Amino acid sequence: MLASSSARSFALLQRVGFPACGLQTAAAATERSTWFGHVPEAPKDPILGITEKFLADNSPEKMNLGVGAYRDDQGRPVVLPSVREAERRVAGSHFMEYLPIGGLKDFVTESVKLAYGDNAEPVRQGHVAAVQSLSGTGSCRLMAEFQARFMPGSKVYIPNPTWSNHHNIWKDARVAEGIYRYYKPATRGLDLEGFLEDIHKAPSGSVFLLHACAHNPTGVDPTAEQWRQISRLMLEKGHFPFFDMAYQGFASGDCDHDAQAIRIFLADGHRLGCSQSYAKNMGLYGQRVGAFSIVCDNPAEAKAVESQMKMVARPMYSNPPLHGALLVSKILHDKDLKAQWFQEVKGMADRIISMRSLLRKSLEDLGSHWTWNHITDQIGMFAYSGMTAEMCDILASKYSIYMTRNGRISMAGVTTHNVGRLAAAIHDVTKGAKQ
Repeated sequence: MLASSSARSFALLQRVGFPACGLQTAAAATERSTWFGHVPEAPKDPILGITEKFLADNSPEKMNLGVGAYRDDQGRPVVLPSVREAERRVAGSHFMEYLPIGGLKDFVTESVKLAYGDNAEPVRQGHVAAVQSLSGTGSCRLMAEFQARFMPGSKVYIPNPTWSNHHNIWKDARVAEGIYRYYKPATRGLDLEGFLEDIHKAPSGSVFLLHACAHNPTGVDPTAEQWRQISRLMLEKGHFPFFDMAYQGFASGDCDHDAQAIRIFLADGHRLGCSQSYAKNMGLYGQRVGAFSIVCDNPAEAKAVESQMKMVARPMYSNPPLHGALLVSKILHDKDLKAQWFQEVKGMADRIISMRSLLRKSLEDLGSHWTWNHITDQIGMFAYSGMTAEMCDILASKYSIYMTRNGRISMAGVTTHNVGRLAAAIHDVTKGAKQ
């Protein structure tokens, strides 16, 4: 049918004197059934796929422990009072004009101080190049593209395991990727020996992606002394550290403590980069607000680097959104609001920490033969349970408890009301299995 229709169209065009080359092009276009028939459907995002299954489940006791978004003890989303107050203060105070490519200046200034410290030498001396970004993902994407352009031939080394999107980000920037050991399944803790060995083996001048705190997905962070060992070796090898700091304040409840790795590296004399996100610690998930910064050798270098950051951002999204940056700037710039936010982020962290303790105690009270100290040894949004993919599948099918198949539990979804049921289900699927 398509072929005969094409032939009739071709004959008609000939009669009206359409040029021969145009006839061939028109015929080819007519015969093509579709432009995009060859495009395969992309695989589902593992985390968003969990949410789809959760929403389709009719069980009144279902639990979504996959998505990393904070919930209160009633399982409800939270807007921090400090954020509401900042909203009230900025309402109607600005026009809706474009921001500069680099974003809201006050926001960037306050973000840099929050990451590196108010009195950090690079901050005081103007050695930090920084721009507003589209949250943590956007910051990492800017760094990946910056690396591709201005650190040619360098590889990025990413921890095993890591947030899955890290791989996508550097792959899209066409940066060669290496893996370094980080998590040790046998101990449910840090593989420091493997980590240091891989730092030593990596070619000098490599970029190392580091989780500043609350490592995703394991919740395993190096101690301060371990960070010092890592810092010294990376400095000796001439590597460039890039910190992804998505959970400052949310991990321990103390913003300075959660930035200790960055401060240690700075004190050791590193030049480094940092991605910041305000999704978790201010609950601004939908505002997509973050910062990307690089510590340079001098103000002139910082000026040049920042200009190139903006050149990277320009064809990607032109300029960042205004509202979220206004909220963060208002909170960090106002002494009283900032103090209030510090208390609120500590409250979120403390609830997560208390749920870890309660889950561990509930499992131990059930007589589980597994050891669960790793649940409380780990920190931040996620607990790396050690359960297998098959165990996670049973939790979903039998108990309507949904989590990623690597055994990662989003502790934000655990409450005093459901922790008992969660512990009983975990005890059931791990009973008789070797840890």
